[in-house]
Amino acid sequence: MTGPVTTTKSVSAAGSEAVSRPAVRRAAAAGLALAACLTASPGLAHAAAPAPAGDRDAATAATGAADRQAGPRPAPGLSRYYQQHLTWGSCAKGPDDAAGRDLDRAGVQCADVTVPLDYTVPQGRTITIAVSRLKATDTRHRIGAILLNNGGPGGTAVESPPDIRKAMKKAGPRYDIIGFDPRFVGRSTPLNCGWPVGTHFLSAGLSRASFERQVAFQKSLADKCRAAAPTVLPHISTRNTARDMDVIRGALGERKISYLGYSYGTYLGTVYTQMFPGRYDRVVLDGALAPDDYTPRQLQYAIKENDQALAAWADWAARRDSTYHLGRTRAQVLATIGRVLEASARQPLTIGTAPERYRIDDTQLPFLLFAGIADDTDRARAGLAEQLTVLVKAAAGQPTRLSPEFTGVLRFLQTGGPASGAQAAILCGDKPAPRDPEVYWRDIQRGRAEHPLLGAMADNISPCAFWDRPREKPTQVRHDAPALIVAATGDPRTTYRSSVALHELLPSSKLLTLKGANRHALYGEYGNACVDAKVNRYLATGKLPSADETCVK
Repeated sequence: MTGPVTTTKSVSAAGSEAVSRPAVRRAAAAGLALAACLTASPGLAHAAAPAPAGDRDAATAATGAADRQAGPRPAPGLSRYYQQHLTWGSCAKGPDDAAGRDLDRAGVQCADVTVPLDYTVPQGRTITIAVSRLKATDTRHRIGAILLNNGGPGGTAVESPPDIRKAMKKAGPRYDIIGFDPRFVGRSTPLNCGWPVGTHFLSAGLSRASFERQVAFQKSLADKCRAAAPTVLPHISTRNTARDMDVIRGALGERKISYLGYSYGTYLGTVYTQMFPGRYDRVVLDGALAPDDYTPRQLQYAIKENDQALAAWADWAARRDSTYHLGRTRAQVLATIGRVLEASARQPLTIGTAPERYRIDDTQLPFLLFAGIADDTDRARAGLAEQLTVLVKAAAGQPTRLSPEFTGVLRFLQTGGPASGAQAAILCGDKPAPRDPEVYWRDIQRGRAEHPLLGAMADNISPCAFWDRPREKPTQVRHDAPALIVAATGDPRTTYRSSVALHELLPSSKLLTLKGANRHALYGEYGNACVDAKVNRYLATGKLPSADETCVK
């Protein structure tokens, strides 16, 4: 989920510089990212910049109606960021940068935006935010720039403009499509905590002993981040990313900017509308999170939907028992998973062959289930079924072979890579988590009967229990925002309930519902013509529907 750059530096324990690994697009970044998941005019315009106090920044509040008509002015000390000249050029940063070469071939240009690490000290240390631009070709009918975020948190979007241009159909050529990698992600100045794993989203396992091991392990992850970048962690937050977005808007020369966010990106978009009212144009929030549902323990809020998605997948697998041999009914399929989970608790399952051999235990196996049920297409469901057949064989002591796809998931799960910890840093930097491990253990025990397969993952402790408290209070929704909220009724990541709750907080918004889909991230991803057409109509006209609308899978 990260990409190589020669000008951005990785923050490591030794303070050394490192090049990050190639980016892989994930518009539904809460898949592996959250399970882990969720991408102008050349002239310069003046823009008011944020001051960290309050939900509406002081600099924003100080900009009166007359100033807005004339063009908002930067707050003291931030003018140089808003008025910086961006040097656009090739996205390829070296001979091995395949993603960059693909962007070059698609006509995308890339640049770095300089922002302050700490917005309260604008004259201090700076970092860079990687941005990409696919310029409007229908300049006569140009609407403006649209900024992309694929979710996560910790997802990249520099690589996304070509895909979004395609999804936007006739509206696409009328926009400058802007991807960006948020601070400390991807091609931006990244964070490297030196983790030995790709994600902290693990299960507590089936016993008190496995939970105690998780407590120690999750604390070690927090300690690694604190040791690697103690001066940086306090400035990794959604509110600072929103401030970076406004600097990007100003540097692009845009008085207002449109926005398309998926999953966590909907929370980021909501925060931007609250911190910078009047700075946005058209806003699409796909798979939306109500602010109260965004917490370090947000999987708890979606456990019901995840159980439903897993049951729906089990029904699908049961109808194909002749292929996968997992059971002929939903109950049999789920029982098969339960037996594999119990086997992995007794002794880790060895799967694959050297050099790609992995050991999976009861703290890791639920992650594979969670990662596999965010998409209800046949292709995605077959992928999870194939993984389970491998695990069944391993539980029986039989040799196994791994597909390239399964190998990639396992490699991600058990390898930290050069940019680990960014997702946790954002989650933990936004909202505090309970400190006492017994709080988590009580939740785990209470949930085992009702949620035997996924509950111990949803209720598990995380590095946030050992993180320093956030510098700022969470953003509260105090301003209306006329956004288009897109949601599937069976979304197992950011639930439909959460999308409805955000819709109620934003009275001028409209809710576009897809009925009957257990799917996270819809627009341009799921292939529902009804959803795509309605989003594109809004992006083309700027007019929200007169009432909430519904599409059917």
